[in-house]
Amino acid sequence: MTEEPNAQIRILLVEDHLLTRIGLKTVIERIPSFKVVAEAENGEEAIAKADETQPDVILMDVGMPVMDGIEASRRIKEKNKHVEIVMLTSHDNERDIFASLAAGAGGYCLKDVDPDRLYSAIRSVNAGDIWLDSTIAGKVLRQYSSADATQRPETAEAARSHSPTTKLPQLPEQLSPRELEVLAQVVEGLSNQEIADKLFISLATAKTHVRNILNKLAVDDRTQAAVSAMRRGLV
Repeated sequence: MTEEPNAQIRILLVEDHLLTRIGLKTVIERIPSFKVVAEAENGEEAIAKADETQPDVILMDVGMPVMDGIEASRRIKEKNKHVEIVMLTSHDNERDIFASLAAGAGGYCLKDVDPDRLYSAIRSVNAGDIWLDSTIAGKVLRQYSSADATQRPETAEAARSHSPTTKLPQLPEQLSPRELEVLAQVVEGLSNQEIADKLFISLATAKTHVRNILNKLAVDDRTQAAVSAMRRGLV
């Protein structure tokens, strides 16, 4: 969902540690446009709360009892495709990163993140963009930049969706130099507005470039575009 002026972003907070959850809620609700509409302490409860409250964004822990955040994200996205998910976790290993992306998460954020960057992550995924912590982005780039990489995503879904050794067909229509510039910013997790500001173009132009990129790469969203770009060596 795109944030409208004065509209609140409705957030479901999923975290199994009570004190951490209380702290996160306090930090999040400092921002008037954010509202925590529900909380859950495990993945199974998160699915039920997502169905009940229909949040805009879910902040999802990875390691939890009963059901982990990755499986919960996959099930939530199957039923509620409009709900955006940011993984908020202390886990920075490749397995969890790629499994989370494969499950439909649009953001991956470490728990020691600065509050302002957490706010940026929430706004970015709510707008349909991707957001990766800089440390995580580096791991993703390294994974897909090496054709001889020996470390593979260990989750079956992630391996099928993201294997770096998969040979992709040639694009029917090549990206223009400007589109490649925009694509590089998409991979970095920048929002449309941030891309516009960085490249000194209008927001409407940035949106047009992103839409054309998705069409040329034959993907549905920015996360898939970033993965496709890295697998093809476009960035």
